[in-house]
Amino acid sequence: MDLSRLSALTSGLQALTLGHVLMMAVGGLLIYLAIAREYEPVLLLPIGVGAVLANIPLTGMTGEDGFFSILYRAGISTELLPLLIFIGIGAMTDFGPLLENPRLVILGAAGQVGIFTTLLLALRLGFGLNEAASIGIIGAIDGPTSIYVSSRLAPDLLAPIAVAAYSYMSLIPLIQPPIMRLLTTESERRVRMPYTSHPVSKLVRILFPIIVTLVAGLLAPLSTPLIGTLMFGNLMRESGVVDRLVRASQNELINIATIFLGLTIGSTMVATSFLRLETLAILGLGLLAFVVDIAGGVLFGKLMHVLSGGRINPLVGAAGISAFPMAARAVQKAGQEADFGNFLLMHAMGANTAGQIGSVLAGGVVLALLAG
Repeated sequence: MDLSRLSALTSGLQALTLGHVLMMAVGGLLIYLAIAREYEPVLLLPIGVGAVLANIPLTGMTGEDGFFSILYRAGISTELLPLLIFIGIGAMTDFGPLLENPRLVILGAAGQVGIFTTLLLALRLGFGLNEAASIGIIGAIDGPTSIYVSSRLAPDLLAPIAVAAYSYMSLIPLIQPPIMRLLTTESERRVRMPYTSHPVSKLVRILFPIIVTLVAGLLAPLSTPLIGTLMFGNLMRESGVVDRLVRASQNELINIATIFLGLTIGSTMVATSFLRLETLAILGLGLLAFVVDIAGGVLFGKLMHVLSGGRINPLVGAAGISAFPMAARAVQKAGQEADFGNFLLMHAMGANTAGQIGSVLAGGVVLALLAG
């Protein structure tokens, strides 16, 4: 037997610590949730694999010139991967329901209240301002935005923030329904909102991403990379002249970027930086941000219900977050549980796409205040 190979094997086992084992177990749990439970498998599977690989001792993958370090420098430090994903998201998003009912944009703003509530609480718990802002941005309920902001403000907290953002996104179907039931009455959930399609012209669809980019860029310049890439993808979709680029953005581009992003995030889940009490605090604050976002949207929906004379179903407010399209589907299901003939999906989709824009703008505002 080759003694050099035996020596390498022995040294690897000797370097194995309890922390390595625990983090590989965490990675294994993420893999299990992705495969067995299908919780956000597109992200949790590569994150889990990255965590397992990064915690195998002496592989060199996390060293200065290792595979994961190269991915981090090229994709996270440069902010490249989150922005590529936003191009793909924009190419897949139909803002038609929002354009047909523009008042739903208010719900997209209300669905971001958890960001700033959690930021203030994190400050009270002793986190620094940049760290608190990065933790609060978990409330954007938008993985790429959370990664983009935290990589600029608090890169040391990137791993737990990313894991919290994507894990809780996958649990929206479990987190959202109890909050909706708690904050609404049976009669409110039964309110029907008839959907009458008002076709949006192609010109409006084309102008929308351009105008949003210009307005957001002028009001919060540091939001421009985020909102600009999102709207660029949408402009390609709505232009109708670059179908090949749209298909590539919806498939190859976003898929490749997602694989590399997941592996890179997983590789940051090493024992020395992840197994700390502050990690548990971040996970708890992240969950709180999600809950407050959903509750804020529902409560604002109740206000709109009153002001509209009972014509708006408060459940639609719960979709004013960026978890697209899971939040809208959960609203539709809750409405049908109260009244099988109730069809809220298109209204909820409008609020959901408003939440996407709102989360990106919130991230830009946070960066403008702290990184500008």
